[in-house]
Amino acid sequence: MAGLWAMIKQSTLVHLCFAISYFTSGLVINTVQCILYFGLKPFNKRLYRKIGYYLCYSFYSQLVFLADWWSGSTLYVYISDEDLKYCGKEHVLLLMNHTYEIDWLVGWVFCEKVGVLGNCKAYAKKVIQYIPTIGWAWKFAEFVFLERSFDKDKEIIGRQIKEIMDYPDPVWLLLNAEGTRFTEKKHEASVKFARDRGMVELKHHLIPRTKGFTASLPNLRGRSSVLDIQLGIAKDSPVKPTIFNILNGKPITAHMHVRRIPTESLPEAEEAAAEWVQELFRQKDRMQESFHTHGDFFTGSDVPRKHAIKMQPRLHTLVNMVAWNVVTVIPMMYALAQSLLDGQYMYFSIGSSTLLACNFSTLFYQLILL
Repeated sequence: MAGLWAMIKQSTLVHLCFAISYFTSGLVINTVQCILYFGLKPFNKRLYRKIGYYLCYSFYSQLVFLADWWSGSTLYVYISDEDLKYCGKEHVLLLMNHTYEIDWLVGWVFCEKVGVLGNCKAYAKKVIQYIPTIGWAWKFAEFVFLERSFDKDKEIIGRQIKEIMDYPDPVWLLLNAEGTRFTEKKHEASVKFARDRGMVELKHHLIPRTKGFTASLPNLRGRSSVLDIQLGIAKDSPVKPTIFNILNGKPITAHMHVRRIPTESLPEAEEAAAEWVQELFRQKDRMQESFHTHGDFFTGSDVPRKHAIKMQPRLHTLVNMVAWNVVTVIPMMYALAQSLLDGQYMYFSIGSSTLLACNFSTLFYQLILL
């Protein structure tokens, strides 16, 4: 029975059903977002954002379902009781290591558990907003899209954060200070950069870029907190942390350390704030070294030990996934079957080929892009 279930999880047909549901539901959600953007937002921005939360939750939680229910992955969170009280209760800027292909998904799993998944936002490349479904959803959800020109970006950051701070419900905004995902080649370049400038070299991270943080901080101070998140996955894990393994139903075990830092406690001067980020990543590097050496974030670092909390899957993501598959996959499969039974082989071939090529490739493209 276990072998049969494993075969089902690795079935291309099942993956195609997920892709159909994800892509089609995304287009439906985009359509509703567009109507509300032009028809509701100019008159009632608060209600627009309330509804937008649930639309984004319905879209993002399909991917959380894959981690929680489909693959049975496990997330252990290390956070103090005091910091946990604030989770989901305030606006937050997230500073997280960008080490793994699925670190964004693990982050979404945690966000879903504390009730902020629909209001998760990030600093992203401007080009992403033009990508169907995920990019359009982010555009309507008021993500911070950057031009990669600091003079322009500084103005965009200030304007967008002011909008985000006006949200009626807590917003979690992700800043990837490293700029890109960790790879050996990028790490070599990062080490060279540090040596040339007399900076402390990092073993498990890239040297952080501080301008995004220092441009954001004045607009965040006193109105939000910073969450320092460190994600670790064992190097000798039998299942590598990839989207492909998640989709094939293979469980991954992740460990996440979370620390809340009030923005009022951060340096006010830009240069001092930039140095604070550098020092933060040096501490994160010690934590990651401890994790890979001792199996925890604490033994080899100066971080106080915390007990692990095992995150439990919630029924919300399961019900949402089932509902979207019923609404999207069944009608499409019925239409294809009907065309086949009616002898309309050309329509059947065109429809099935389009679904296979478009939906399957689009899902993978969007997941890897994140």
